[in-house]
Amino acid sequence: MSFKERIIHMLLFEVIALAIIVPVAVLATGSGTGQMTLLAVLLSLLAMFWNYAYNLMFDRIFGEERIQRGFKLRIVHGVLFELGMILVSFPLIMWILQMDFLTVLIMDLSAVAFYLIYAIVFNWGYDQLRHRYFVVQPVLEEKGGH
Repeated sequence: MSFKERIIHMLLFEVIALAIIVPVAVLATGSGTGQMTLLAVLLSLLAMFWNYAYNLMFDRIFGEERIQRGFKLRIVHGVLFELGMILVSFPLIMWILQMDFLTVLIMDLSAVAFYLIYAIVFNWGYDQLRHRYFVVQPVLEEKGGH
């Protein structure tokens, strides 16, 4: 992926995730919308930097032919990404929400479960659409087919 496409991929991922997780987190924690939005945006920014670096490394190790990645590799990809996020997100969540260790642990593990599933589904869908509309479709159009 080019730098521009990585940025688009990352922004789409985060915007859709925020639209899902902020309302759910407000309901689940009883925290204010402003406080939860601030936390979500900070975590999202952190995740975007981690996402870019992590996916760049992952692509260098496993190749850039993302469409050919199997389900097992997609699970490994998602799990390793989320483990890295836990290491950096946990202290930030405790600090902003002023909650105890166990509560934040449960919240963070719940968020990880959501993001793990979401990342696998989002990346598979993104790769399918990318392959169809930016790889296969232009080739068909060049050949005069549909």
